[in-house]
Amino acid sequence: MTSRQIALVTGASRGLGRSTALALAHRGVRVVVTYREDAQGADDTVRVITGAGGDALAMPLDIGDVDSFAAFGAELVEQLRARWNTENLDILVNNAGIGIFAPLAEVTTATFDAVVNTNFRGTFFLVQALVPHIPAGGRIINVSTSLTRHASPGTSVYSASKAALEVLTRSLAIELGARGIRINAVAPGPSATDFNGGAMRDAPELRNNLAAQTALGRVGEPDEIGDAIAALASDDMRWVTAERIEVSGGSLI
Repeated sequence: MTSRQIALVTGASRGLGRSTALALAHRGVRVVVTYREDAQGADDTVRVITGAGGDALAMPLDIGDVDSFAAFGAELVEQLRARWNTENLDILVNNAGIGIFAPLAEVTTATFDAVVNTNFRGTFFLVQALVPHIPAGGRIINVSTSLTRHASPGTSVYSASKAALEVLTRSLAIELGARGIRINAVAPGPSATDFNGGAMRDAPELRNNLAAQTALGRVGEPDEIGDAIAALASDDMRWVTAERIEVSGGSLI
């Protein structure tokens, strides 16, 4: 990768999004950090990147608000022109998502819609909005979950929304491949982030139980997921598209 490349990472104010932004920046990529509410977190991500000699900017974006994407796209182009004298993105990482977990009887239409609208519908229409600004050779990476392979109680809606994202990834690989754009999905396993209230990070019993079911004997760390995404975005993986790559340390195999 060269320093001329530009990536946009959604939900990069914390967790896997922040780790991905940092991993890309470490490889010389300039990064657009998006956030929904946590402006301070996004600014912190930018500060870490610039403090290490990289280049980044933060922009607000609510993946669940599809109607805002046209305005976001226009503002993004203005920011790219002003900051880096371009209108193009080389890498789009669709990381932003939500998890609302409940057994079947407790799922409401409101929580169902919130999960699907963010994790699947929002990602679909953001790709639609931004792909005109991704030239040949561009890369799109959708963040899924190992839960599309194995089952866990109370995760039906979340897992289904991510499974839809994986099918979308394969379908769009044909359409976007004609333009020289490759698209893949990365499926993290249990990782020590603040997702789902920090359950994997802060609950020793849960971590130990999952570690015992993982080939490498522990849950993942955020930077391990970020590094994998950055590696997949690199030119070393230029002949890989339409794939689901699980990064789980061999969880529940």
